[in-house]
Amino acid sequence: MRVALTDALTVYMAVFAAFWIRFGIGELGVLDDVVVRDHVAITSLVLIVVWLAALWLSDSLDLKLMGAGSQEYARVSNVTIAVFGGAAIAAYLLRWDLGRAYVAIALPLGLILVNLGRYTMRRLLVAERRVGHHLSRAIAVGYPETVEHLIEELRRAPQAGIEIVAACTTSSPVVEPHSIAQNTTPHITGVPIVGDVTAAATYAATHAIDTVVVTSSDEITPRVLKRLAWDLEPHGADLVVAPGLTDIASPRIHMRPMPGMPLMHVEAPGYSGPQQRIKRGFDIVGSALLILLFSLPLAVTALAIKLTSPGPVLFKQTRVGVAGEPFQVFKFRSMVVDAEARLQEVLGDGASIYYKPKNDPRITPIGAFIRRFSIDELPQLLNVLIGSMSLVGPRPLTPHGQDIAQREIGRRLLVKPGMTGLWQVSGRNNLSLEQSMRLDLYYVENWSMAEDFIILLRTMKAVVARDGAY
Repeated sequence: MRVALTDALTVYMAVFAAFWIRFGIGELGVLDDVVVRDHVAITSLVLIVVWLAALWLSDSLDLKLMGAGSQEYARVSNVTIAVFGGAAIAAYLLRWDLGRAYVAIALPLGLILVNLGRYTMRRLLVAERRVGHHLSRAIAVGYPETVEHLIEELRRAPQAGIEIVAACTTSSPVVEPHSIAQNTTPHITGVPIVGDVTAAATYAATHAIDTVVVTSSDEITPRVLKRLAWDLEPHGADLVVAPGLTDIASPRIHMRPMPGMPLMHVEAPGYSGPQQRIKRGFDIVGSALLILLFSLPLAVTALAIKLTSPGPVLFKQTRVGVAGEPFQVFKFRSMVVDAEARLQEVLGDGASIYYKPKNDPRITPIGAFIRRFSIDELPQLLNVLIGSMSLVGPRPLTPHGQDIAQREIGRRLLVKPGMTGLWQVSGRNNLSLEQSMRLDLYYVENWSMAEDFIILLRTMKAVVARDGAY
């Protein structure tokens, strides 16, 4: 309901703003020309009604669209463009003067306001889902291993709005030790196992289940899956099939309709070709402009380091770049000169390749400030300009760190490391090794220029918030 009200408010604001900007309002609050006033008022009223009706009839209020992904924004944008296109055609056929300037204001403003309203509502919905509200109660069906993976993935993504409350496994379940001791129902990662595949529909009907999520299993044949869908239909529960794909972004996935069997097409990642040339061009222009923009802070920082601590202004360190080629990364020196020699003393043997201690005794007073605001990383713009790094990419690892991570994340070498990336906007040093590696891999597998722009915008927020920076 609140999304519908937000749509109504943003549509009204867009139409009213276009009306006011284009035609102006006289001293008495009415248009100077009564005929024009009535004409435009009727046009605006009809536009608002048709626009809202189109939004609501296009299933843009479906909860399945809300919380994650770009489909919601794409749908409301397409509907908005279609309404204005239809209005232009109708105005031409009926010889109704719609006003080109009026449309030129209302259309882009409407696209911005409606999507901004949806974004605001999405943020509110995700926040509520994180504390357990507006969740779809679901059963997971499949092998115990795939069910366990599904549960863990959904717990990491509360914005999906799915809460697994029970599981139906297709083979001998993994029983937790405390369940054996207490002779209770077996569980998978805290979720009770309530039976096999044949029990899913019955359990859904008797326990107010909204969704049944089926994972991969040899025992779930097309016939079994079809029967399950038939059994769920009278109870209104949705059937969701989770493919055996992880960390693949939705833009790379396309459904190909086939008679009786839809096929899922997964596009190959864009590691080379025109997209990479566009990315390189963006890096050159972006880094050059940023160097000019930050020339004064760069000079002031260099002078402060030189005056407060003996040693060079810049710190150079060997990192691993694209295709495993080593390169020298540039940073403002934020530590004492012998910091590298004292590395083992500070980190010890148990630190991971991404680990940084919060209270590192090697950091200088100026170094603590510039690290807190990520100023120490600004010289990496030179790396971007000469081509050894990109503005956005995986975290650049040291040769030692790369040796540790080679087996798990060797694919990260297919792209250049970046000044910022998903790891930077997702918590930086607060992330675990597994989370950091996974974010690097996700970026490599799903790279796009649109994603780069989003990460750059989120980087600004992360730097200001200083979350995980030390």
